[in-house]
Amino acid sequence: MEIGFLSSDLFAFGIVPVLIFLARICDVSIGTIRYILISKGFKNIAPIFGFFEVTIWLLAIGQVMANITNPVCYIAYGAGFAAGTYIGMELEERMRLGMAIIRLITPHPPGEFISRLRQYGYGVTNFAGEGANGTVHIIFMVVKRSKIPHLIPLIRDFHPHTFYTIEDVRTASEGIYPIEIKNNPFVFFKRPFYFISKRK
Repeated sequence: MEIGFLSSDLFAFGIVPVLIFLARICDVSIGTIRYILISKGFKNIAPIFGFFEVTIWLLAIGQVMANITNPVCYIAYGAGFAAGTYIGMELEERMRLGMAIIRLITPHPPGEFISRLRQYGYGVTNFAGEGANGTVHIIFMVVKRSKIPHLIPLIRDFHPHTFYTIEDVRTASEGIYPIEIKNNPFVFFKRPFYFISKRK
């Protein structure tokens, strides 16, 4: 009975493609996160993700080769790759790994805003510049990406139309910024050193 089910059309055109699709979602999602971890300097945990990525991929490609005459398997393989890429990016966005640079350019006096940021523990560098319409203030910060949702409302509260940019940072050290090691999902795998905040 079991052998008959494994050789049935339902298994070949239904169960196997679904398994391939799910396996591709898993391995591509892991691969996307692994690539992002490498770009952000998580050298210790990235190889672990790579191990599971390639193992799941071997299982998926093995089923494709075992059902090489089944076109549904090819569709499932490609669809799983596309879905896995999207899901991997969504997962990384929710994890909010690494650091980011935030630059604000505003013509408005930022004194009170800077004081408020420093009260929250953020290191802020402020200097004057020349914009298209005169003197502007440039505010520069390096923060954890997990803190960005907290910072954006503060920026909007300072001035709703303030121009700002956000860029990823590979590494940062010797700065003044609040770091909560306990919120790092990969703290167990990191080497035994942490960022040191220097406060005057």
